[in-house]
Amino acid sequence: MTAVSGYINGARARLRDAGISPGEAACDAELLARSVLGWDRTTYLTRSRTEAPLGFVQRYAAALARREQREPVSLITGHKEFWGLEFDVTPDVLTPRPETEFLVEEALCRLPKPASTPLHVVDVGTGSGCLAVAIAHERPDAHLTATDVSAAALAVAKRNAQRHGVEDRISWMCTTFLDGVEETPDLIVANLPYVPEADWPNLPPEVRDFEPRVALDGGADGLAVIRQLVDRARARLVPGGHLVAELGEGQAGSLRRHVEKQSGLAYRGVRNDLQGIPRIATIQRTALKDQPSPGA
Repeated sequence: MTAVSGYINGARARLRDAGISPGEAACDAELLARSVLGWDRTTYLTRSRTEAPLGFVQRYAAALARREQREPVSLITGHKEFWGLEFDVTPDVLTPRPETEFLVEEALCRLPKPASTPLHVVDVGTGSGCLAVAIAHERPDAHLTATDVSAAALAVAKRNAQRHGVEDRISWMCTTFLDGVEETPDLIVANLPYVPEADWPNLPPEVRDFEPRVALDGGADGLAVIRQLVDRARARLVPGGHLVAELGEGQAGSLRRHVEKQSGLAYRGVRNDLQGIPRIATIQRTALKDQPSPGA
């Protein structure tokens, strides 16, 4: 008789041999086992040394075979935790990433609390809906519009909103950027494509081979799509409103220079992620009193 923990130990070695780092292999082996068994972390800790139940070996082997091909764990299990919430994940959307939680934090900091008037937030390129759902979950006084060019991604996002009980405060639009959005938002959040074309061959296989390229490819320098949103946001935000966007490594300076060329916008800074990478940029539409005078 072999305990569950015995199979997991063997799985770690298999995943390491597939090129996955030891730490990640250990985490993935456990996560896949828990997913197959339907166990939470507490159950795993108390029952991992018990005999593997009927059917576990075959289902676990199938999951491991997929991971050995570098398929992301989130696609194998069908879900990923973000902001303390579980999100459905499919090949039509990016897997929510820990660094994107900084985008939620910054967005919440930029929303007035309490709000004197109804708040409107637009999530551009919503994907799984993780940003819109997390913000709606934290701010019940906000109404959100979530846009995406992919109808399949929007279907995933809608399921996630329903799962967390915020679907009545999020409107969905299959559109480009802000096209067709009638409201004037107080805040725009965006995790848009920012991978430079030259970096594509060097991406981890989990990203390069399994996630939608349309959600990743940011053109020559990675900022092509983000710059387009900046140019549109200038005319759409309320005076004093903010655009908060996620960036790739080394892109903050280029984005700042682009913003500084635009009248009516001010670059308010960048927040680093846990690796010290400038990750979340904040741009504000300046109020009329902040505009430079003619000839200044």
